[in-house]
Amino acid sequence: MKIFYILALVASFTMMGCEDKGPAEKAGEKIDQTAEDVGNEIEDACEKVKDTVDAKDKDC
Repeated sequence: MKIFYILALVASFTMMGCEDKGPAEKAGEKIDQTAEDVGNEIEDACEKVKDTVDAKDKDC
């Protein structure tokens, strides 16, 4: 039973430490969002090209 209390205490400290995002985490999220945006733009461009050439396979 002691181990349960120790694990609960460690988990609560871990959750308290995750409230504020540090600069590295914010930068990582910005990089992730930028990469996702670029991927979406590439997919949109691919779909436009396939529509223009009337390709049978519309998946990009």
